[in-house]
Amino acid sequence: MTVLTPPHGQQPTVLLYDWDNTLVDGWAALTAALNVVFAEFGMPSWTWEATRSRARLSLRESFPVLFGARWEYARDLFHVSFRDQHLIQLRPMQGAAEALAAGATWPQGVVSNKVGQFLRAEVAHLGWATRFRAVVGAGDAAADKPDPAPIHLALQQLGHHADASVWYLGDTALDMQTARAAGVTAVLIGDAGHDLGIAHAAPDIHFSSAHDLAAHFRVLA
Repeated sequence: MTVLTPPHGQQPTVLLYDWDNTLVDGWAALTAALNVVFAEFGMPSWTWEATRSRARLSLRESFPVLFGARWEYARDLFHVSFRDQHLIQLRPMQGAAEALAAGATWPQGVVSNKVGQFLRAEVAHLGWATRFRAVVGAGDAAADKPDPAPIHLALQQLGHHADASVWYLGDTALDMQTARAAGVTAVLIGDAGHDLGIAHAAPDIHFSSAHDLAAHFRVLA
């Protein structure tokens, strides 16, 4: 486990998590739904690995770039395909349940670029609804990550303001960028090998795994 010193030596008062590849593995369903859309548009399909390395932005940010004027049709097609399978193929990341249990000392929430209705369905499906006092997905705030609006919305729901005692935990450089834009502490879980590595992510704090994160929470508690 590698832990960098938090700003001003503060311990967390609020824990906000990214969702995909931080707490859950939902890449199979996401890849399958994207490939349905790509096939409709005559575009090459993506592998699971390609989706994991490329999928960062929300649909309302990425689909206009990918599909141009027909992006809303592409979005609707994606939603239909994804809705049919995402809960079946959803799996927790290793150590995620342990980390959430250990983090229960502090208010916890989720801030994700997954569409809000799908995000909340997945939280409920895993039986984690009681773990989170705020669940903010794409489309819930005025803008999506890397804009800070979703983090600020989650903190508003928690009755907390943005400062260094709030930890935003994720797996990509975009998550770290979002945390910095929001004025909270950027915490990386994993090696960001799918996103140019730890140095590129430039976190304030780094944990090599969710298991190590859980162990740290138990020490702090």
